[in-house]
Amino acid sequence: MGDAVLFDARDDGIAVITLNRPETRNCLSSDVRDGLRDAWYRFEADSSLRVGILTGAGDTFCAGGDLKEMVRTGMQVPPRDMFPLPYDTVELSKPTIAAVNGAAFAGGWMIAQACDLCVASTGAKFAVTEVKVGRSSPWASPLIHMIPQRIMMEILLTGKPITAERAYEIGLVNRLAEPETLLDRAIGLAKEILVGAPLSVKAARETVMLATEMGRSAALHAARAASERCYTSNDAQEGPRAFAEKRTPEWTNT
Repeated sequence: MGDAVLFDARDDGIAVITLNRPETRNCLSSDVRDGLRDAWYRFEADSSLRVGILTGAGDTFCAGGDLKEMVRTGMQVPPRDMFPLPYDTVELSKPTIAAVNGAAFAGGWMIAQACDLCVASTGAKFAVTEVKVGRSSPWASPLIHMIPQRIMMEILLTGKPITAERAYEIGLVNRLAEPETLLDRAIGLAKEILVGAPLSVKAARETVMLATEMGRSAALHAARAASERCYTSNDAQEGPRAFAEKRTPEWTNT
């Protein structure tokens, strides 16, 4: 993946993926897109890695798409697979956390939104700026499942940034952190997920996503099916046994 995106496979099961073009505010240039796609594939393929954290080098998370590239290529509608988005153009089965350390504008908001959870620095800012440059943001449609309609409408119609505190208030951000503790806070959240049984975590994530995709009855039916492997696993027996024996469970993911 070169040096445009850094990949740190930690021994604790956490992968830290870092956009590494601070001189261009980590904009989504072709080398960053290629590196990020490779990083997501590597994360998914490595069974020892259970949670992925996405962040940016320097003082910006991601300033968005590469506008110079758009001008140079005369880009109109972006190719469907142009941006490597978790659970959209990149198939992932594991939880992801965006650790937003500065501006997350346009495409930067897009990739942060695509992650399951978000931890933000108190100095971070978020904006969907497409109206400022004559572009559009169809990728923002899932926001309606995250924040209220009128707030979403204002964000998209004005293109004005919101603070990390405001993002937390409206439910876009899970946790806030001081800039110097951002990655530690994100790792701490990842470790809370790692405590759970892998198959239970997978089923829980699928349940949330199914609930946003379907009506109530259909989601209940689909979630039951998605949970069957968890219920019939060895870990489903190990968990209650460990609780009864007052010890830490030893998950085998089987």
